Amino acid sequence: MRYRIKSPENFWSGLMFIGLGILAVVLSRDYPMGSANRMGPGYFPTVLGCILAILGVLIAALSVKVEGEGIEPFAYRPMILVSVAFAIFGWSIDHVGFIPALFALIVVSAASGREFKWGEVLIMSVVLITGSWAVFVWGLNLPFQLFGWR
Repeated sequence: MRYRIKSPENFWSGLMFIGLGILAVVLSRDYPMGSANRMGPGYFPTVLGCILAILGVLIAALSVKVEGEGIEPFAYRPMILVSVAFAIFGWSIDHVGFIPALFALIVVSAASGREFKWGEVLIMSVVLITGSWAVFVWGLNLPFQLFGWR
């Protein structure tokens, strides 16, 4: 009996979940498991890895039964720009401060989308920076330097 994949999106998602689940189990094998009553450091990642792999098998199996959409071309631009945005944030938080680093992160990440409008990005920046300041600096009293060029 020959199976035809009706939903390549589900098939590849299932394979990815299976791979990540197996990876979690393999990486946690050197930690002591313990028991459900007294969990060791390897218990949680192993159980989650098994659940993820089982979920992947179910999703991949559904790809043969359920019609789905095809796979869109891989979006390189968002992947690259979001990675660059995090790298810029990681470097700039120590060199220019929390607020300019967040602004750079937001602008570069927003540029990864298809519709980039400066007005919306500036409003989003003000809201996100204010919220981040309220949570991390004011609420949690984390010692971030808000502005500061080194």
